[in-house]
Formats: sequence, C-alpha cells, structure tokens
Amino acid sequence: MHADDLRYRNDREQANSLLEDPAVKRVREFIEKQEEKGPTGLRRRLLSTSVRLSRKMAPDIYKLSDECVERLSMEIPLELYVYASPQFNAMCFKPEEGRLYVMFSSALLESFSPKELQFVMGHEFGHYIYDHHAIPIGYLVKGQQRPDPKLALRLFAWSRNAEVSADRAGAYCAQDFSSVASGLFKLASGLTSSVVKFDLDEFLNQVDDMQAVDSEPGQGAPEGDWFSTHPFSPLRVKALQLFFRSAMMTAEGGISIDELDVGVQRTMSLMEPSYLDGRSDEAIAMRNLFFAGALAVADAHGGITQAEIDAFEQFFDDGEYSDKLNVARIKEELPQRIQRAKEQSTEPQRMQVLRDLCVIAMADPPMHDQERALLHGIADGLGVSRTFVSQTVEHDIEPD
Repeated sequence: MHADDLRYRNDREQANSLLEDPAVKRVREFIEKQEEKGPTGLRRRLLSTSVRLSRKMAPDIYKLSDECVERLSMEIPLELYVYASPQFNAMCFKPEEGRLYVMFSSALLESFSPKELQFVMGHEFGHYIYDHHAIPIGYLVKGQQRPDPKLALRLFAWSRNAEVSADRAGAYCAQDFSSVASGLFKLASGLTSSVVKFDLDEFLNQVDDMQAVDSEPGQGAPEGDWFSTHPFSPLRVKALQLFFRSAMMTAEGGISIDELDVGVQRTMSLMEPSYLDGRSDEAIAMRNLFFAGALAVADAHGGITQAEIDAFEQFFDDGEYSDKLNVARIKEELPQRIQRAKEQSTEPQRMQVLRDLCVIAMADPPMHDQERALLHGIADGLGVSRTFVSQTVEHDIEPD
C-alpha cells in the first residue's frame, strides 16, 4: 500500500479547499517571496540549540527511522536532532536546503519504547509526505491580519484532520496498536512509571464520557474545542483503533475505507460544532440537505408515520416537524440541496448525513423499496457508493 492511500479524506479535501482560499494564497505568496531571498537559517539554529544525532551516536534510532522511510517511500535527506526538555515532544520542520529536519525532546527519546518512538517518528514524517506545511496555519492564525471566524474554524478543523493522517502514517510504521495507544497515553499524561498502569479500555472510556456530556440535541462540542489544532489523545486512539480494524491494516475481514472514514468523522465531530447547529457553509449545506432528505425519505412509502416523526425530532427540537410543512415543495428542492452539499462538504461529511438519513429510513421497519431507492439516489448525487447505504442499514444504528 502506498503511503498516500493512508491519508484521511477529510484532510485531503479540506487542504485542497484551503489552498484555494484567497487569504491562504496571500500568506503563501508572502512566504514564497521571503524564501526566494535565501534559507531562513533553520539548520544553523538547530545546530546551535540542539544535538544532531548521527548514525554512530544513535544507531537504534536510525534503524527505526530507516524502516519508516522505507515504509513511507520517502526520498529526502534526513537529519534528526534532540534537545533538552522534560516534556514529551517532537516536531517536523518544513524542508529547507533539500533536507528534512525532525527534532525530539530528550525525555521522549529516553522514555518511549522502540515501537512507541517509531509511531512518533512516522507521525512527524507523515506531516512531510502529506505536505501539511503547505498550509501555514501559524502565520494565518497568529499574524497581524487574523483570519475571519469562518476561515479560522476551517483551519483548525483541517489541522485536527491532518493529525489523523499523520497518526495513520505513524501507525503504519509501527505496525503495533498497543504501542501506538500507550505512546499516545504517555503524550497525554506525561507518565511513564508503574505508579499508574495504562489501560486501553479505561482510556477509551473518556470518549464515551465525552459523548455523554455532549449528547443533548444541538449541544455539539464546546467552542473551546473548535480552536484546538490537535484532537484529544483519547479521540486519536479511538480513530487509530478503527484504522487498525480496517482493510488498510487487516488482511481479511477489515471494515471498508468508507466505514473507517465515517467512524473517524463521528469521532472527530466531538470537537466540532454539530452540522445541525453549526454556522459554517458546509454545516448549513449539510443541515439543509438532511432536513429535506429526512422528510423525503419518511414520505417515500405511505406517508410520514409517527415513528419517523419521532426519529426526525431526535435530530432537531421537539415540535420541529409540523403537518403544515410543504413536503412536496421541499422534495422538489432536494436535488439542489444535494448538489450544494456536494460542493460544500467533504465526502466523509456527506456520508455522515447519508448515515443519519438511514436512521430515518429505519425508524419504521422494514425499509421499503421506495425508501432504499431514494437513499440510493441521494448517494449517487453526493458521489457516495450505494454500497455504503447497504452497509449502514445492515448495522444497528441510532442518532449520535
């Protein structure tokens, strides 16, 4: 498998969209003009403030990095550095003078097992192979001209999704889920001693508790989460657990790539405003599609039943449905809403809406041919495989 195939689709699609944003283009042009004047002196600063690791000094570390380089098909000279710090940290710098520079804290190198360290290495290399440095988020959010709120939300959401891609690269290098999970636990807790014993199930229970706190209709994630560049560590472990169960990492019986990305989208949504109450263009397009699609699906066979109304109002407020709604007119608008959602949202986001529409279709079982045909039509319009509808309705599903 090629490393590019591992990349999370939300990362790729959001990055492509951001690169077309006028504000992002302006900052990129400014940086390019500065780089035309010559190197920034990055290597000189690293040589003066940290220790460069040679193969003679750190043969075991270079063995791990060589394995990562081979797995990820990297073709760039590499220099590794270590700096004195009690914190667990690592960073990958934008290539300069034809070299890639990666730096680790001393605490991380001394406290992480080989496989844990290999995950961290692969993660940092992932930022390079997926060209995450192409979007200068630091310049954009900390510069003199701050981005407008919508662009800021898009940047932070992309940054979190970029971390998912980098995590996958690291996991692909390490090939060991338990080491990946324990490494993320160490990064989150700062603990390495036997005083606290790492327990994967207990760590992942934090995700369930987050979901319970956010479970009120329309609640979504707290606003503070929206402006975080990294997903919370338990969410990263949950996303990687799905990754290791997918066809990407399991020879037989793994979940499909579509199921993987929808599962990750649901997990990552714990740090994002719900599309049911978000104010971004994609959230509005998704919400408008779901509103029309839900009514159309419910009305597809024999009219809208009370069970379907109850399911509809689990997503919206009680009383949102009214028999005064002009369902026929709303159904006429469905193709335009499908097209708008396709233009504004990423494929995993569109799949999330389609999954929620399946909840409506299954509210009053069995699912009828008319409902399935309508879901297939919506899937076609959104550019999502019809197989995803079949896979979704064959599982037990309920509103998030």
